[in-house]
Amino acid sequence: MPAFIRNVLGVILGLVIGGAVNMSLIILSGKVIPPPEGVDVTKIEELKASMHLFEPKHFIFPFLAHALGTFVGAYITARIAKTSKMLMAMVVGLLFFFAGIVNVMQLPSPLWFNVLDLVVAYLPMAYLAGKLGSR
Repeated sequence: MPAFIRNVLGVILGLVIGGAVNMSLIILSGKVIPPPEGVDVTKIEELKASMHLFEPKHFIFPFLAHALGTFVGAYITARIAKTSKMLMAMVVGLLFFFAGIVNVMQLPSPLWFNVLDLVVAYLPMAYLAGKLGSR
């Protein structure tokens, strides 16, 4: 299989599997740390309106979902890619980072969470996964 095709497939699989890890952790989060009383997190408008009720503990799983989703996606990409393994892993990290920016713009999360999430959960995790996956 040509290197270009294998690299593209690696990025696609990394995004799909990383996205699945992300969503699995988001779904699990409400079962481990229930949302504030009366808040329906399945409706985006209600989530936006009730973000002020969320405590720091409610942001643990979203951060883990973003960081681990990015890490797993970038790692898988680096393992599958034929050439430019680190670059391919960072492409996945960058795409997840852009999704994180959209998330920050859509949800009125606390500033501390937005900064932590954007600075730590995406590009550093992709870099680490790229290093480990390139071995």
